[in-house]
Amino acid sequence: MALARNRRRERTVDYWPGFVDALSTLLIAVMFLLTVFVVGQFILSREISGRDEVMSRLNSQINELTQLLALEKGSKQDLEDSVANLQASLANAEGERSRLQALLSAGSGGQDAAQQRIGSLTKELDEQKEMSDRAMSQVELLNQQIAALRNQIAAVESALQASEQKDQQSQTKIADLGRRLNVALAARVQELNRYRSDFFGRLREILSDRENIRIVGDRFVFQSEVLFPSGGADLNPEGQAEMAKLATALLDVAKEIPPEINWVLRVDGHTDNVPLAGTGRFADNWQLSSARAISVVKFLIAQGVPADRLVAAGFGEYQPITPGYTPEARATNRRIELKLTEK
Repeated sequence: MALARNRRRERTVDYWPGFVDALSTLLIAVMFLLTVFVVGQFILSREISGRDEVMSRLNSQINELTQLLALEKGSKQDLEDSVANLQASLANAEGERSRLQALLSAGSGGQDAAQQRIGSLTKELDEQKEMSDRAMSQVELLNQQIAALRNQIAAVESALQASEQKDQQSQTKIADLGRRLNVALAARVQELNRYRSDFFGRLREILSDRENIRIVGDRFVFQSEVLFPSGGADLNPEGQAEMAKLATALLDVAKEIPPEINWVLRVDGHTDNVPLAGTGRFADNWQLSSARAISVVKFLIAQGVPADRLVAAGFGEYQPITPGYTPEARATNRRIELKLTEK
């Protein structure tokens, strides 16, 4: 019986170790495949990342070129498009040539056709490179023109700044000259006022302060009745006597006035507001006032007063001293005014 049990044990086969071995081998194979897959994914991601970085750099370069060339007109945009197309064509041609060279290296079949294709691609590639070089040269030329324009703008700005500075200096000089001129004019006016005061003082002494001859402001006023007949412009004998005294006083004062003071005696004729009849010698009060002023000037010239020191002007009835229509107001407004002033 013991021998029978031993024989049954020998006939029984244990499959478990083989199953375990097979399962271990399968797991190892699966792990190997997973490792290969992971490594492949890593390499592929590296390739993709590398391409993304290259594309990013290319995009950055293109953006920089676009920003630089944006200052030019539409022709620059055409050049950018041409450069981009040429670069794409070059890349395609390079890839095609590389593929054909790889085919040649791998086998001998179709070598003649491949060689012809490579030659054609190489020629096309050279032409495209030449076109790309020309385009890049044009871009470079445009960049140089932009730089030249910027230099011109800087030069213009510098010139404008220099001009503004010079203008400020000129304005300062003009202001200084104006200040000096005002001071000089003020001094001349003060000096002329002194001689005017002397002249009026001498006239006052000579003419004995007659009621119909008076000083109003800076003017010596003669009533017309003293000098002229009614409606006339010829000096009467009394008027000639008064004007002769005036000429003597003026010539005495003129000797004391420095030659650099450009003085004149202005003779102004004024009338009242009564219109002329129109049938006499003068058509209106304008003509009458002007004729009276000219008559005084001519008499003073005859007395020796230089003609270039005399000025005659007529104002008609439009510069009254006393507005109104009363006989007194009209008598006051009929006058000859004398003013010692500068030209």
